[in-house]
Amino acid sequence: MGRYLSRDRIAVTAAIAAPAATAAILLPFRASWSNTNVALVLVAVVVAVAAIGNRLAGALAAVSAAAWFDFFFTQPYERFAIAKPADVTTAVLLLLVGLAVSQLAARARRLQVIAITDAGYLAQIHDTAALTQTARSPYPVVDQVKQQLTGLLDLKQCRFEYGSLLGHPPRLEPDGTVMAGHHRVDVEQFGLPAAEIELRTFSNGQFCGRFMLQPKPGSKPSLQARLVAVTLADQAGRALGTSQTAPEDG
Repeated sequence: MGRYLSRDRIAVTAAIAAPAATAAILLPFRASWSNTNVALVLVAVVVAVAAIGNRLAGALAAVSAAAWFDFFFTQPYERFAIAKPADVTTAVLLLLVGLAVSQLAARARRLQVIAITDAGYLAQIHDTAALTQTARSPYPVVDQVKQQLTGLLDLKQCRFEYGSLLGHPPRLEPDGTVMAGHHRVDVEQFGLPAAEIELRTFSNGQFCGRFMLQPKPGSKPSLQARLVAVTLADQAGRALGTSQTAPEDG
């Protein structure tokens, strides 16, 4: 217990200091780097902090990252104000994505290291978060996430079911593990189960629906890919939570 408390204190300190330090390091490149690239780097810092700490540390890191992004990289510079609407959107997405992935990493703190640092993965999360903010209905978000999950997890197909849970299929958990009944599947060694796997979506703690994943034979997606899949499903849940209309199955 003492070891975890000590790690949490370190994580809270890092949550405040690491985004500021990263922003300062990136500052000389402000003219040549796009704000989107800066935001992706800061998201990676948020995830790294959350991986060693808890939800509080992850949330503090997300807020700190958004604040320093505003201060250093949006005009007017060195003021907590944003003049351009595009920069407002990027700052908000940085905060939302940082909060989402930090919560995911905090749930999986039993793992020694969880950090989503692959630029392709981060770009997919960013794109879906942006679509969630701009889409007028959840349909485009759900469709995009289905396509992303198919590529990420090497699936034959992916469909979405809205409504109550039926049956007890294998399940992809928030920490990236796959459970079949009460048994954890060793995906790295044996691959994903041949049967359909459910990936549930929630909005404010309320069940919205689930993605049903049909893997290809021998599919062995990495832990990072599975964690990104869960984060994308969370984005779909956020979109569903803002709509009173259920997306069609399929």
